[in-house]
Amino acid sequence: MLQGKVIFISGASSGIGALAAARLAERGAIPILTGRNIKKLHEIANAMKGSCSVYQMDVTDNGQVQQTVQAVIAKYGKIDILLNNAGYGKFEYFMEMSVESFEQMMDTNYMGVVRCAKAVVPHMLKQGNGHIVNIASMAGKIGSSKSTAYTATKHAVLGFTNSLRMELRGSGIRVSAVNPGPIDTPFFSLADPSGTYVKNVSWFMMKPEYVVKSIIRVMEKGKDELDLPKSASIGIKLYHLLPRTADRLFGGWLNRK
Repeated sequence: MLQGKVIFISGASSGIGALAAARLAERGAIPILTGRNIKKLHEIANAMKGSCSVYQMDVTDNGQVQQTVQAVIAKYGKIDILLNNAGYGKFEYFMEMSVESFEQMMDTNYMGVVRCAKAVVPHMLKQGNGHIVNIASMAGKIGSSKSTAYTATKHAVLGFTNSLRMELRGSGIRVSAVNPGPIDTPFFSLADPSGTYVKNVSWFMMKPEYVVKSIIRVMEKGKDELDLPKSASIGIKLYHLLPRTADRLFGGWLNRK
């Protein structure tokens, strides 16, 4: 089903983006690996089976995003799927995190999604089809201590995703959100340098392979939204229905950073 599909991936130099590129290539897709670290991108591409392309791109640079998308269109004539994966987190208390840190995280995690979608959607509209898959987070639905900045960025991604899906209805373009909980990737080397949070939630952390398989299923099935792990969706529903009860039940665990 993904054979021959051109799949544009942001944040492909490590973690979920890198693994997704490898697994998509194995399925016969053509992953387009983008990110700031061109050396890492080439290392990942050289270890992959199948066709792919590599472009150095910073999602905070709109000109660079536009140029990269144009280069891909010039080479392949299309972009079938956009996987908006670039992002990072830092767990700090609100009063300790600078305003600049809030701005920088929003610029990457949210505006990066907007810039990539803005560059790709016009081409998908011309094609009459396409699929945008935004990697949000469970944090975008349930806030916790020391993640005010990160949670806000992912909440914004979810709001953007839901609104864009409505706006593009009938155009042939699908828009999906994937909301993972903690994943065993290099994400936490920056987000949690002390290792405290990772230690506390190690039993709940998902393996990258499981998450990537789930993302690929979303691409194949076109599902609007997916919470990971599946058990998390129950907690999220409870939180939205009974927020005070959910805070009492899960607040202590969520705040163990």
